[in-house]
Amino acid sequence: MQSERFLRIKNAALAAFPYSLPMVTGFLFIGIAYGIYMKALGFGIWFPLLMALLIYAGSVEFIAAGALVAPFSPLSVALITLMVSGRQIFYAISMLEKYGRYLGKKRWYLISSLVDESFSLNYLAQPEKHIDKGWYMFFVSFYLHIYWAMGAALGNVFGKLIPVDLKGVEFAMTALFLVIFAENWLKEKSHESSLLGLAIAFLSLLIVGQQHFLIPTLFGIWIVLTVRRPKLASKLEALQ
Repeated sequence: MQSERFLRIKNAALAAFPYSLPMVTGFLFIGIAYGIYMKALGFGIWFPLLMALLIYAGSVEFIAAGALVAPFSPLSVALITLMVSGRQIFYAISMLEKYGRYLGKKRWYLISSLVDESFSLNYLAQPEKHIDKGWYMFFVSFYLHIYWAMGAALGNVFGKLIPVDLKGVEFAMTALFLVIFAENWLKEKSHESSLLGLAIAFLSLLIVGQQHFLIPTLFGIWIVLTVRRPKLASKLEALQ
């Protein structure tokens, strides 16, 4: 029984690794940039490494790094963190079924490690039938977590020795999401949901501007798709 369980976990780990690899370049380079930033603020390797492992929230870690050398203001940090990472609420709602109780204890790690990239990969994950999907999603999230922590540590230790300008490297993640969107578009039988999302994002951008459009966009998409869910479901059934 133990050997069967070990084999199931091993197969999931092996299958998840190549699926996570497209993210490694972006994670490592942005993590390295974060490690260099922490080094410039005067922190040794343990600070960025532990923050990468325990906070694991990308932009929030840059904010937290600045807060460590600024006057103590926990309320301001909390509000900024909520604004920057508020979108995770919507990701979590979308993953309620996939991260259900049937996954057991590992669901708690999946929930705590839900970031933009793990959401994108696990939401679209379709492992082979013989692969345990729960462990597969667990290892996808785990590998991404490790990539980020490795980048933060490497940036802090070797940052001054790397003759590479990291300015603008975060665009790699944007490009990757565009590829994921295009792939999902090609798989859709109906593009109505995607078009609604794009229209709501465009209207939010026009109304509130580039700096503040994300949260209104997410609220708008959630409200519109919730209201239209029965109609969209019936259309998908008709197309099948």
